Amino acid sequence: MTSSIRHVTIDCTDAYALADFWSRVLGQPLHEDDGQEDEEVLIEAAGLLFVTVPETKTVKNRLHFDLQPQDRTRDEEVDRLLTLGATVVDDQRTGDGMGWVVFADPEGNEFCVERSSAERER
Repeated sequence: MTSSIRHVTIDCTDAYALADFWSRVLGQPLHEDDGQEDEEVLIEAAGLLFVTVPETKTVKNRLHFDLQPQDRTRDEEVDRLLTLGATVVDDQRTGDGMGWVVFADPEGNEFCVERSSAERER
């Protein structure tokens, strides 16, 4: 007998607001039953469950997402994420087009944006 991961659960101070941010990042809808007043909000297609907790984030993530753009370049995705409310924590892009960008979401959770598949083939 084995187990499977049903959700990745993310503790946050405002489940709806953070889930809405990630919904826009991933282009996946929030669960139809979830609303602004809910303390648990699900992005079912991504398997992400956001849960409101009283504590705030205090240290670096032990786990983070590495995003790979599907229909745009890494740099175009960087620009899009900035308009959605992400902030740059560390820019590891190099002059030869390699590297990644480390972001923080609106609650300070770190994640990275890598090059797209098309950029990796060049």
